[in-house]
Amino acid sequence: MMRSVQLCAPLLSLTLIASAALSQESEADAQRLEEAQVVFLGEVHDNPAHHARQAELVAEIRPVAVVFEMLTNEQAASIQPEDLADEAALADRLAWDESGWPDFSMYYPIFQAAGEAAIFGAAMPREEARRARNEPLDRVFGPSAGFYGLDEGLPPEQQAEREAMQMAAHCDALPADMLPVMVGIQRLRDARLAETALEALSMHGAPVVVITGNGHARTDWGAPALIAMAAPEVPVAALGQAEAGRDAPDGRFDLLEETEAVERDDPCAAFESPEPPAN
Repeated sequence: MMRSVQLCAPLLSLTLIASAALSQESEADAQRLEEAQVVFLGEVHDNPAHHARQAELVAEIRPVAVVFEMLTNEQAASIQPEDLADEAALADRLAWDESGWPDFSMYYPIFQAAGEAAIFGAAMPREEARRARNEPLDRVFGPSAGFYGLDEGLPPEQQAEREAMQMAAHCDALPADMLPVMVGIQRLRDARLAETALEALSMHGAPVVVITGNGHARTDWGAPALIAMAAPEVPVAALGQAEAGRDAPDGRFDLLEETEAVERDDPCAAFESPEPPAN
């Protein structure tokens, strides 16, 4: 039998940041969190404070299952109980250094906080991403694709907005014909997160926590929206995490918190043309 998430006072007393992307009804937000069976905890991937907050909330929520965007099904299934007590052993088990994700030391406290919770992976296999270049999304995803809207195109305005976001995220360096492909891959990833969360819920009950980037945690078109499409009876809540002095994450969240920003190099510097030599 599923049980509702019982969140501790620190989460329920979060200060809402005034933004068009946030609900103005704080009481409704708190009620949604109290009733949530799936809780998405967003992040900016390379911000240690975001991962520390996720670990804190996982300890408070005490989920029976945790879904990681960063892990494949095979990686999650390979984890042994003894690995969780040894950061280096767990990183080796997951081949984390080869994954491309930020340093494992930022994520390890989340695994520790999860305790005996079942661990699920929702990462999209590379071969699936390659297939998305040439095959319809529903064929790539499989028989359940229709539950997550993958058998239909997006509304034109949303498709255009998503393509513009992909172009900006890739420093205006993507060929135009790749933009629909990148949007399709994002949709597949959202659907995989949603389906894995529902699978965890079906197998273990609630609460389930999902660790993922802010873009996947947004409630208007991310994985929470796809859970609402596939299983509208399942209460879902989503926390986004912003950085001070930076733009708030795109999209809507039930709650939004802000931490100090991380200093990082300009990701688009490599795409800039060098100045011509002086004559």
